[in-house]
Amino acid sequence: MQACSHCQIPYKTNALKKVTHEKETLYFCCNGCENAYFLLHQNHLESFYDKLSKQKITPPNPQSQEKLKYFDTPSFLQKYIHKISKNLSSLSLVLEGIHCSACTWLIEKILTKQDGIFEASINYSNNKIQITFDITQIKPSQIIALIQQIGYNANVYDPKLSEQQHKKQNKQYYIAMILGIFCTMNIMWIAVAQYAGYFSDMSLTMKNALNLASFLLATPVLFWTGRFFYLNAFHQLKNKIIGMDLLVITGATLTYCYSIYTAITNTGETYFEAVSMIITFVFIGKFLEIKAKKDAGDNLDKLSFILPTEIHIIQNDTKVAISPQEVKIGDIIEISPNEVIAIDGVLLSQEALLDTQNISGESLPILKNQGDEILSGSINTQGTFRYEATKIFSDSLLFKLIDILEHSLRQKPQIQNLANTLSQYFSRTVLFIAILGFIFWFFVFKSSFEYALMIGISVIIISCPCALALATPIASIVGISEAYKHKIIFKESKFLETIAKATHLFLDKTGTLTLGKPQVKDIKIFETFNPQELLALLSYSKHPIAKGIKNFYQTPLPYLPLKNTQEILGKGIKGYSNDIELLGGSLSFLQEMGVNTMDFDLNNFIGFGFAKNKKLCAIFLLEDSIKKEAQEILKTISHKIPNLILLSGDHQKSVAHIAQKLGITNYYHSLLPMQKAEIIQKYQQNGAISIMVGDGINDTLALSKSNIGIAFNTQNNITPIASDIIMLDQSLASLHKTFQISQKTYKIIKQNIAISITYNALMIPLALCGFIIPLFAAISMSFSSLLVIGNSLRIKN
Repeated sequence: MQACSHCQIPYKTNALKKVTHEKETLYFCCNGCENAYFLLHQNHLESFYDKLSKQKITPPNPQSQEKLKYFDTPSFLQKYIHKISKNLSSLSLVLEGIHCSACTWLIEKILTKQDGIFEASINYSNNKIQITFDITQIKPSQIIALIQQIGYNANVYDPKLSEQQHKKQNKQYYIAMILGIFCTMNIMWIAVAQYAGYFSDMSLTMKNALNLASFLLATPVLFWTGRFFYLNAFHQLKNKIIGMDLLVITGATLTYCYSIYTAITNTGETYFEAVSMIITFVFIGKFLEIKAKKDAGDNLDKLSFILPTEIHIIQNDTKVAISPQEVKIGDIIEISPNEVIAIDGVLLSQEALLDTQNISGESLPILKNQGDEILSGSINTQGTFRYEATKIFSDSLLFKLIDILEHSLRQKPQIQNLANTLSQYFSRTVLFIAILGFIFWFFVFKSSFEYALMIGISVIIISCPCALALATPIASIVGISEAYKHKIIFKESKFLETIAKATHLFLDKTGTLTLGKPQVKDIKIFETFNPQELLALLSYSKHPIAKGIKNFYQTPLPYLPLKNTQEILGKGIKGYSNDIELLGGSLSFLQEMGVNTMDFDLNNFIGFGFAKNKKLCAIFLLEDSIKKEAQEILKTISHKIPNLILLSGDHQKSVAHIAQKLGITNYYHSLLPMQKAEIIQKYQQNGAISIMVGDGINDTLALSKSNIGIAFNTQNNITPIASDIIMLDQSLASLHKTFQISQKTYKIIKQNIAISITYNALMIPLALCGFIIPLFAAISMSFSSLLVIGNSLRIKN
């Protein structure tokens, strides 16, 4: 027999293709293996075979060119290829045939060495790969073909297909669990008969018959139900990891082998029932763990399933059904009652009544009028209406939310890395303790081999670190899921930990603590002016103050074109009308531009000045109301984060007035966007863990510089992009809920780790002293995992 030089599978020598390369004789089972072998060497990736060791892999089975062409079709590109920038695109695939970390290493290396592929990142837990590439340099079909060429296969990542795969896995686990339970229940009756035989002088023939029956029932449990543990333990060992699966399978296999020996030699008692029960009880715990993880993330998965698979657009007065990915900007979309909106747009019909609970948390339907914005994720509650698409599918709100949530679950908090490291060292230590326990009982205390072995096995089984490994991920999933239920989107799960450790909270004023709708209370006129000129200037700004002044002039005025209009962020606007310079903005901005503001005293009002050709025409005095819940919520938050700091671009008196009303002693005024960021960085240099909360474009820089940026979702798309957490509604109650969920999740994670460590610290000595048999060790170990899962679910309360 000779092994193939690529896939390592042994064949008869005469069945292999013999190739001489650089004075070395190579053998290949097929052309696919030969091509893959030389492809690796051309890319200097031959170290893959060292990482692979003796592990066998699947021979390449490339698809035909006809099948590969599908990956370059317009429908595939529109549905699965996401544009990142002008030249870069992203593609998500699920890989098949991965056996160990050597496989993931090879795929990442072979892809990133190709021209046009800039990044390839594999999540080993679910075999999902994210590829960033230039579609003008390499086609999707070429990427798939390259993966197949080295012996693996790839399918597109689709949440609905992922759900089908989960159901398939669930079915496999369910069948294995039922087999284990059936065999275990029957083996228990046999064990009862065996124990009864001790008191009734059972014959040797009957004893052997019962042992044989126990053997026949325990074998499928160990090698069928327990195959998941064997496979996982093998892959862990390949990566030099000693984990839970190795400990379980070591204990069960030793008990199984010892029982066979005693049954054949009639030198002791068999423990086939213990083998069956160990595997079954641990497997039930594993099954419940997978189910709990799935249930915890169901709120996030539901987002992917509410999107429709087709959309009806109007072309030449005809209704045509297409996929959401095929919709173009400007297409007219028709929405029927109870249909979910997949694309953002503007309402063309007279009105529409929408349920926006999926995206804003608003429980009552919202009435939209002609010209209003329509957001994806909303549900049409009555009547058919039409609207115009203003964004493509990948730029629409709901798609972005799904993408953010999916990304958040791929990130790990720092405390999880600590738990994983502890878990690895812990497993090695446990094996060492179990061996020492066996040696002491057998050689030092002169106990029987059977008794010493049972103690060693009990130590191995009872101390499995599965609870420790579960401590962080299950709590993180529940925390992010619970946050989404309250319309709070975490871009990464590690932010749960950062918020829990935060020391300073920086707050923007307008739109965050106030309603963000300043109203004109008074006007001081110094020179007569044409309101058309002012409104024309304000039309170039989306600032709340600009909106407040436009609302003051309720009567629509004719449009007046301006030239060379420019908005200076955080200051004001300037433009020209018939060579007349128009200036609007803060009084300090007007002074910078050479306008005499006469040291006007604004008192507690917000001031907006308007000037023509350097002459002050008017000062508008505006006032913004504080959100009614602001004072109470900030008082509650201050117990968790003692340092509250107000950052605002408004003048000193206005900011001081708001700060005093809200009980904030530390505030900064008249700030430009860069200055907000500089203040945050100054605090960070002194050891502060900072959170910035804002909602405007002028907060973007500060949000990006803080440890955590929290943005209220508004019609401005820039601010949420720069933030780490997005709150879909405008309520400060969401901010309070963000802190509650983060701090409770972090507290639960620490509790889970403490439970795991305390449990093992108590149980290992008991097992070493012989007080716990392997069966109860298995039950107890599963109980510790379920205890951690149950504790994590308390976050929902």
